[in-house]
Amino acid sequence: MSAAFRIPDLKAVLALSGRKAGLALSGLKAGLDRLMHTEFFGQASRGLRGPLVAALVAFLVGLPCALIMPPLDRDESRFTQATSQMLETGDYININYQDGPRHKKPVGIHWLQSASVKLTSTVEARKILAYRWPSLLGAALAAFACAWGASRAFGTRIGTKAGLIFAVSFMLSTEAFWAKTDAVLTGLLTLAMAALAIIYMRTRDVAKTDPPPKLRKELWIFWLATAFAILVKGPVAFLIIVLPILTLWGWDRRITWLRHLNIGWGLILCLAICGPWAVAITIATDGAFWTGAVGHDLKTKLDGGSEGHFGWPGYHTLLLSVTLFPACGLLGGAIQTAIQRRTEPAIRFAVAWFLPAFLFFELMPTKLPHYTLPTFAAVCWLAAVSLDLPLKTWAKGVNVAFALLGGVLLTTIAWFGYQAYGTQGSLLLLIAVAASALVVMIFAVWLLLRNQQRTGFGFLLASGVIAHLSFVSLAASLTPIWVSRQMEAALLASKLDPRLGIAPGPVATLGYSEPSFVFEMGTKTQLLNENAAGAVKALQEGRPVFVESRQEAEFQKAAKTQGVFPRTVTQVKGTNYSNGRDVVLTLYDNPVPEAAKSAAQSLRDEPNITE
Repeated sequence: MSAAFRIPDLKAVLALSGRKAGLALSGLKAGLDRLMHTEFFGQASRGLRGPLVAALVAFLVGLPCALIMPPLDRDESRFTQATSQMLETGDYININYQDGPRHKKPVGIHWLQSASVKLTSTVEARKILAYRWPSLLGAALAAFACAWGASRAFGTRIGTKAGLIFAVSFMLSTEAFWAKTDAVLTGLLTLAMAALAIIYMRTRDVAKTDPPPKLRKELWIFWLATAFAILVKGPVAFLIIVLPILTLWGWDRRITWLRHLNIGWGLILCLAICGPWAVAITIATDGAFWTGAVGHDLKTKLDGGSEGHFGWPGYHTLLLSVTLFPACGLLGGAIQTAIQRRTEPAIRFAVAWFLPAFLFFELMPTKLPHYTLPTFAAVCWLAAVSLDLPLKTWAKGVNVAFALLGGVLLTTIAWFGYQAYGTQGSLLLLIAVAASALVVMIFAVWLLLRNQQRTGFGFLLASGVIAHLSFVSLAASLTPIWVSRQMEAALLASKLDPRLGIAPGPVATLGYSEPSFVFEMGTKTQLLNENAAGAVKALQEGRPVFVESRQEAEFQKAAKTQGVFPRTVTQVKGTNYSNGRDVVLTLYDNPVPEAAKSAAQSLRDEPNITE
């Protein structure tokens, strides 16, 4: 067919495709408009139904990611390995990683993970999902608490929207599938702050002569959530709670409402919950836990960039476009709400909840994206309220700017990952990230700017869910970055995995020491770092050994010195995303001493004689 006929045909196809896409988008818009109809939304969110729906959405968004993601380096695998050792030894007081103590965080998350593994799996199975259930439930609790507190402050419709916005936010959805402290901490602190907000709103203007309001349920929720948050991450819980109280004291110029908080018996309750383990770990480690957790771990985070995570002020503000995605598209409205309605107790509480703690983390030298997560529910409150307000031009501009920035950053990160490590299958996931983060998000913001709030809100939620699921699926498909998973597959394929009962264990590694491999292969996995002689000894014992290319020369030299001739089984190539280095790991087996090798060679050289 000639070019003269092909070009018009192509135009016709594109025009037809455009019309079909337009009809599909219009149909989706109409469906979302019906779904988000005010009357329907109000009926669906009455009582605790709204918070429960928000919790369910948060759980379902995180669940697929928890199922497909391999164990992550380094924090997740360190947490899960320490929990595994608790289950293996029956020691639920000490926190250890292999042969060394892990004096960083309190024991709460390890107890939750231990219970989860016992209920859903076994420690021998090494199934990462079993360790992730507490984080999934923590994220669900965070969305529930956000919706519950906002419902009590602004009504069930706005409260449910706030919970849904938080449920699909990128950072909460991400922390939901990581088996570490942050999702659980966010859930507990959001619940505590929601209860504190209710106490503040109901007692702020109560005179001393008035009868005290009935707040027994809220008080129990606040103090129990606070106590368990301390047991999960120690001083951070105090920070998130105390800073808003101090801010409200200075803003209101009164603190009389605090007398309704029953601080005396509340602290006794915290002591009763946290105290027994604190005493036990102090005795068991002779005080070394507190020296490590407070004197080293916390101190280095406040003094400088702990573990290479230094960041300049402005780091968290810029990252809001990603960590709060898709709620970043409502950030301008949230700011306008905070300014215009700052005299309202609920708005004032939300500002005091978010701003001081966020600024503290912004000024702290050590920065990681998840540090500010426990403050995000407050922004979601303000963002949900802004959906009912006529926005000023500058607020609309901030909405558009952060929405575009978030979409561009997510797409750019996904693009670089695909370019470096992707496959043909990854391309479809990259397209899904770009379509949801840019096209759907822009359409949502456009609808909101045209005051089509219900439909725009639906597209906003859809953008967040699809962008997150496709982004994480893309990351999981990038095989070269999952080096530990490749190493495990190589052992299984060559029948050298000690768990098969054929080759002796444990596996040894020279030059590669990521905790994900320890979690996958078991506590006794031998990390030799630069000990080439130790790797040769492991081979002499018949154990499989992985040698990283940077240690290859030393390993071969040590093997030759010992008269050992390693057999090359296979190689694993990839990128260690924890430090950004490309790695080549050679799997060795079956060392043959020099004398035995010569004898074997002589036998092969003799003629084959048969009777």
